[in-house]
Amino acid sequence: MKRLLLAITVLFSAAFSNAQMLPVGWAPGEKEQMPFYLDQFDEKAPGFTAAPAGKLRNMGQWEEIEGLVITWTSFPGIHREIIKYAQTECKVYIVCSDSNAVRNSLINNNIPITTNIKYVVTPFNSIWARDYSANPVYINDVDSLIYVDWVYNRPRPKDDTTCRAIAAKAGMALFQTSAEPNKLIHTGGNYMSDGLGTAFSSELILDENPTKTEAQIDTIMKKYMGINRYIKMETLPYDGIHHIDMHMKLLDEQTLLVGEYAQGEADGPQIEANINYVMSNFNSYFGTPYKLVRIPQPPDNGGDYPDNNGDYYTYTNAVFVNKTLLLPIYGNAYDTTAIRILKENLPGYRVIGIPCTDIIQQSGAIHCITNSFGVKEPLLIVHQKLEDTYNYQTPYVVNARMQHKSGIQSGRVYWTTDTTQAWQSAVMTNTDVLNNIWSANIPAQLPTTRIFYYIEGQANSGKMQVRPITAPTGFWNFKILGDPIDTTTSIKPMVIDAQAMQPYPNPANAITCIPVYAKGSTNAHIYITDILGQKVADLHNGDIPAGTSNYFINAATLSQGMYLVTVETPRTRNTVKLMVR
Repeated sequence: MKRLLLAITVLFSAAFSNAQMLPVGWAPGEKEQMPFYLDQFDEKAPGFTAAPAGKLRNMGQWEEIEGLVITWTSFPGIHREIIKYAQTECKVYIVCSDSNAVRNSLINNNIPITTNIKYVVTPFNSIWARDYSANPVYINDVDSLIYVDWVYNRPRPKDDTTCRAIAAKAGMALFQTSAEPNKLIHTGGNYMSDGLGTAFSSELILDENPTKTEAQIDTIMKKYMGINRYIKMETLPYDGIHHIDMHMKLLDEQTLLVGEYAQGEADGPQIEANINYVMSNFNSYFGTPYKLVRIPQPPDNGGDYPDNNGDYYTYTNAVFVNKTLLLPIYGNAYDTTAIRILKENLPGYRVIGIPCTDIIQQSGAIHCITNSFGVKEPLLIVHQKLEDTYNYQTPYVVNARMQHKSGIQSGRVYWTTDTTQAWQSAVMTNTDVLNNIWSANIPAQLPTTRIFYYIEGQANSGKMQVRPITAPTGFWNFKILGDPIDTTTSIKPMVIDAQAMQPYPNPANAITCIPVYAKGSTNAHIYITDILGQKVADLHNGDIPAGTSNYFINAATLSQGMYLVTVETPRTRNTVKLMVR
């Protein structure tokens, strides 16, 4: 009986997909079919069902990619625009039933045919490649690229197997969460990773796996994806598919792009509650609060919001394609605002708007119909952007985690105070071998100066990479705060004497003293971070008297490596190194 029901399910899905566009949500009858589909799911499909071995890292979507995946059906005009721009950045893998028909459509619409276009002729049911494609995961951070596939949350068996053809075409090992006890139902539109072990989803992931506890789901994500912290948010009342890519996107390791409705409209209150929950309970990988970038969630072109049956217009449903961001636009006044916000927060990126008024009626846009996978041998650069500072007396330390399969040969920080002039460079040194940390100093600058900088790494294999990936066109910047200083007179005295702020013993492995000498009473925050800026200890936060005060840390509670002891006052920031052995 079950096999008969499965056959009916397969025939229904195939017939429906040929008859009309399958939505990103449920098509009529699909929800009722889902239990039977899952009951008969093929656990003996090609690929590995055992968890991959080694330390795993699910890449962030802003990292360097080798391929962008689309499924050619239903909206060829949008596909042509995606291909036009994406093929200048990477390979475009086009899942299709007839490669000649695709090729002719591109030629007839003046889309160049380059060697970056790859055809994957394989069966499929729908356009929603993000939801049913697999996820790029690296073993040992940067060594081997694998493809990890969940069970698709729709009874569309052809969609759920396209990843096999893509993995074979691109030469990736495929791992699948299709067999118990690790069977996991999930969808790509409801998933974001920071590339460093944290992921976000709505609580749809819990609803779709009712036979598993949250802890069991978290364990599967850790075993197959390397996710150590899985943050889940309440589903939204008017987002029928409950996918977070409809209102949220990670721009980098610490920046959340969040859709913002007009006051009190549609899903606005729940989005705000969710973001407040995240901001109040979780810090970024660097141990600091997430940065928020707001972007409009506009009404549809008829003036209606989703709570009044309006289409779910969103600008967060965009996709990174190396140095390009492909953005859904709708031909309204909000488009230019969205483009401006993204260009301001993604310096150097080419932001390309693609009209999505038609496809958004199906509750999806650019991110929903694309998927991507990384390069085989990435050069990973992780860096927390330097913030504005009052420090004008000591150098600005630039730390970056840099990794490559062949090892890192060298690194440089390029900086300038005037982007119309030549960049200066500082050689980075491997200050923490265990954690792959490289460091360099930018010389201290006078108040009101703005410093622009970027990082470059070179692997032993010769591979080069920069961060931001758009450098030198794109770069980070920070400002030295305060009033201009008259350099013809003596410099204002420091509140904290950095020369006296030397921990002992150093290197340390037990109780360690940090002396702080203040030339006058002041308010100070004294804390310890690892080399990437993640806070590991707070020593003091409040008033300190004039003279020398001693603060203590038990170094035995810290892992081996280099740490930074920082003393911040309202006007200065001083940092010294502490080695723990």
